[in-house]
Amino acid sequence: MKIKHHELDIPEDDPFKNCQLSRKPYASILTNIVSTYADGFVLAINNKWGTGKTTFVKMWQQHLKNEHFQTVYFNAWENDFDSNPLIAIMSELKSLTSSGNEAAFKSVVEKGAVLVRNVAPALLKALAKRYIDTEVVVNAIENTAKGVADIFEAEIKEYASKKKTIIEFRQELEKFVKKTDNDKPLIFIIDELDRCRPNYAVEVLEQLKHFFSVPGIIFVLSIDKAHLASAVRGFYGSEQIDTDEYLRRFIDLEYQIPRPSRVNYCKYLFGYFAFENFFSSEGRKKHSVFRQDAPSFLATAEILFNESDASLRQAEKVFGVTRLILSSFSSNQYIFPPLLFILVYLKTLKSDLYEKIEGNKLDLQQLSDAFSDLFPNNLKKSIGRNLVYSQALLLWFYNNGHDYEERIELVKVNGESGPSTPISSRLERSEEGNELANCFKYIQNDYEARSYSNASLDYLLAKINLTENLDIQ
Repeated sequence: MKIKHHELDIPEDDPFKNCQLSRKPYASILTNIVSTYADGFVLAINNKWGTGKTTFVKMWQQHLKNEHFQTVYFNAWENDFDSNPLIAIMSELKSLTSSGNEAAFKSVVEKGAVLVRNVAPALLKALAKRYIDTEVVVNAIENTAKGVADIFEAEIKEYASKKKTIIEFRQELEKFVKKTDNDKPLIFIIDELDRCRPNYAVEVLEQLKHFFSVPGIIFVLSIDKAHLASAVRGFYGSEQIDTDEYLRRFIDLEYQIPRPSRVNYCKYLFGYFAFENFFSSEGRKKHSVFRQDAPSFLATAEILFNESDASLRQAEKVFGVTRLILSSFSSNQYIFPPLLFILVYLKTLKSDLYEKIEGNKLDLQQLSDAFSDLFPNNLKKSIGRNLVYSQALLLWFYNNGHDYEERIELVKVNGESGPSTPISSRLERSEEGNELANCFKYIQNDYEARSYSNASLDYLLAKINLTENLDIQ
């Protein structure tokens, strides 16, 4: 049994074979773009964290290789332990060397060595020897002005030399790219830049602009632009900086991978974490009351993630944790799958609300409203009724958890008018507005439900909080 989602296998001959998000068409679009504008530019693939950017760019990289592009993949986050990204980027370029371009790469390295050389400490050391380590310290003080002038003059010379070297570095880099024996541009993918230390992230951007902006190289930044903007503000120590304008200096084209079908992804996760192994186990199939557990569980998950702003990674986590929690149930126990999944969702992604529920901090109407707010108002009637039943279960169990004198009578039968309840639900779909009351009446009277009508919410919370033994198979 799995508890987390692992990296997908990317077959060389069909890199999108295992893609569950139908993203191959977007790779084709981007390939056409880099083929058309091959002179060199910076492309940003901008999507939020946890939306599968890394998997996509790795699949796309293999797709590019199959189309005979030279490619490099650079995970900036794994390399920000070094102070100078120029060294790490050059080291990735080295992977493209061959007998035909080795000399050209060596020339690039020689020019790059001048750029990474730290001149200031050498200057200071020379000045220290000259002015501090003398027989008469006062001579150093008298010559302070001369020392400052020397530093200034040396910095002017160093600036002029460095400017010339940058030009030469770019010229040699362009020659190297042309000698890769390929008429297609080099695609250099930089991933996880938005997770780096602010100074490292900014250094990468600055060096791409000043050192690597040459014909024949297309840089692809796989980023969450909002988080990269935070890194920029952190580097400059100001919340007032216009990060959109700043990043526009470096990014020529921005692309956003369209939002995938959450419904299809939930179906995939349901299979990946082997929920059917539990729901269709021999022990559970003996009980007819459990037959709808799997479809009701999946339908609820699809609604939750289709309407929320949760990322794919967050969906994976909720599914993985829920599958682990199911191991604490025996084959003859009620699970109330939709309610269980909703509570795991809340604990994982809306912990403040979960803690209020766990600590009995809400009254029943507040709890009903909070539950309703998780779902859209335009649900189909059949789906809405199922959610109202889960809402009724939540309120019923929550009410049972209070001291007897604090409990509310959730349902009353008023003669011919049918059942009524003092609690309202925004998920009501019937014109009469009595779905919630009918669900309460069902929980109270139904023969199959009698075994749990007196249960409290602690029954599920104990499972979710993993305070009971698991039967992991």
